[in-house]
Amino acid sequence: MRRRPTAELLCTWTSCTPGAAARVRTALRHALDRRRIPGEVISDTVLAVSELAANASEHAEGPYELWLRPTAAELICEVHDRDPRMPDLPDFPAVTPFVPDPEHCGGGLEALCALMSERGRGLQIVDHLTGGHWGYRLTRNGKKKIAWVTVGM
Repeated sequence: MRRRPTAELLCTWTSCTPGAAARVRTALRHALDRRRIPGEVISDTVLAVSELAANASEHAEGPYELWLRPTAAELICEVHDRDPRMPDLPDFPAVTPFVPDPEHCGGGLEALCALMSERGRGLQIVDHLTGGHWGYRLTRNGKKKIAWVTVGM
């Protein structure tokens, strides 16, 4: 009889945890490295999950958890929070993030400040890094939200 793969809790944090983002990145990097995931895949996954963890910390109630869930076909990395509200997901353009906008090229300090102050590109980056293999779901009891990404193998 085959054993079902077991989910692994990698990290927990609250809004008061010092260096929470670094802890999340380190825990995930070590877990993926132990599974011999290629370095480029680790880097992309860590960046994508770091964005989801930052979003949870900024917009949802904690405490927060980082899980790695193996399935028969893939690894799924999950960020859990205690806020059942699902985020509004924007429509992502078909281009990669940070493609120069011809209307705003050569704009000097004002254009640079406008670019630097933009928010809302994080989920576009997650979408790009994961090839669209990510999302949100609620737990069965509807009390927790889970942001997930699949880990490219």
